[in-house]
Amino acid sequence: MFTSFLIKYAEIGIKGKNRYLFEDALVRQIRIALGRCDGEFHVHKTQGRIFVDALSEFDFDEAVEQMKTVFGISGICPVVVVEDKGFEQLARDVIAYIEKVYPDKNKTFKVAARRSRKDYPMDSVEINMEMGGIILDAFPQMKVDVHHPDILLTVEVREKIYIYSEIIPGPGGMPVGTNGKGMLLLSGGIDSPVAGYMIAKRGVKIDAVYFHAPPYTSERAKQKVVDLAKLVSRYAGPIHLHVINFTDIQLYIYDKCPHDELTIIMRRYMMKIAEHIAEETDCLGLITGESIGQVASQTMQSLAVTNEVCRLPVFRPLIGMDKQEIVDISEKINTYETSVLPYEDCCTIFVAKHPVTKPNLGIIKKHEQNLSEKIDELVQTALDTDEVIVVE
Repeated sequence: MFTSFLIKYAEIGIKGKNRYLFEDALVRQIRIALGRCDGEFHVHKTQGRIFVDALSEFDFDEAVEQMKTVFGISGICPVVVVEDKGFEQLARDVIAYIEKVYPDKNKTFKVAARRSRKDYPMDSVEINMEMGGIILDAFPQMKVDVHHPDILLTVEVREKIYIYSEIIPGPGGMPVGTNGKGMLLLSGGIDSPVAGYMIAKRGVKIDAVYFHAPPYTSERAKQKVVDLAKLVSRYAGPIHLHVINFTDIQLYIYDKCPHDELTIIMRRYMMKIAEHIAEETDCLGLITGESIGQVASQTMQSLAVTNEVCRLPVFRPLIGMDKQEIVDISEKINTYETSVLPYEDCCTIFVAKHPVTKPNLGIIKKHEQNLSEKIDELVQTALDTDEVIVVE
C-alpha cells in the first residue's frame, strides 16, 4: 500500500541558516542506506520536509530497517500521497486509507491537519472538524479522543496531500559527516563498539584502530573486531580499520616495566599510536569506550595519566554509563553477541593480577624511561606495518 515515506528530523530543525547543510547530509545518508535495498528510490526535500518515493517494487520492511540506521532521522512515516482534487475526493481518500490500514475500527482517533498551502479553501481547524465528522459517519464504531487517540491521522496539504498515521521511531542524532572525523580505539569488547555508535550518532565520521598481538591473540580475535566494525558501520558508514601489530611493544613493556603498571603504560602507547594515525588521517580527536571506575585503567587517576600523552582531545561517550546501560545499547545495535565471543584481545592477555588503580604520573614516566633504548623503533615499526581494512 505504501510507496512513499515522510522523514522527520529533530535537532536539524533548530539549525537556522545552516539547516540546509544538515538536510542535504541527511538526504545523502538516506540514499546510501536505501542503496543497500532492492529497488529504486527518489529521496528529495521540499519545504522543510524530506520525502522518499519508491520508483519500483521494493521490500517495505527492508527499506524501513535500513532507514532506521540513519542518524538524523527521528521518525519514518509511511504516507499515502494523493493529488488535490478537492475536499470531497480527499475525504474519500482518507476513508479508503482507514479502511485498508485499520481492519479493526474499534479505535479512538484525532485528525491533525497541517496546511502549508494558504490558497487551500479550508484552514487546518476546518479540515479537522469536517474530516472528523466524515470519519464518524463512515465508521460509527470509532470515537474521537483529542488527548490520547489510538490513531493520530495527519493530513498535510502541500502541492500534493500526504496522509499518514504512523511514526516509526528513527535513531535520532545528527547525520554522519556533519561534525568532523574521529579515531576510535576498537577492541573486541562490549564498550568500544558502543562508543563508536554513540559518537557517530552525533554526526562524527569514524575510523578505527585495533591493536593485534599475534600469536597471543588469534586471527579469530582479529576477525571478531572486523565483524564488530561491520556492525557499527551500518550506522556510521564505511570505516577504515587500522590493524596495528602490538606484540613486540607489549613484550618490551612487560620485560622492562613493573607489572602492576603494565596496563596503564600499554594504554599510553596505544593512545600515542592511535593519535599518530589520527593526525595522519585528518581526525580531530580520539574516541574510547572508557567508563569511570569500570576497571583499573579507567579510574579518574588512570584516565588522567592516559590523557597526558595526547595532544588531540579524547572523547569518551560512555564515561558516565554503568555496564548494564552499555550492554543494553550493544544489544540494540546487535554488537553484544559478537563482543562476548571468547577470543581474547591484547589488553586481556597481558593484564596484571593486581594493577595499580591510582597511578602517579611522575612514577609512570620514570619507569617509561626503561623503554628508551628500543621503544621509538618498535612504535615506528608498528606504524610502518599498519594494515588498513576498509569495512562497510
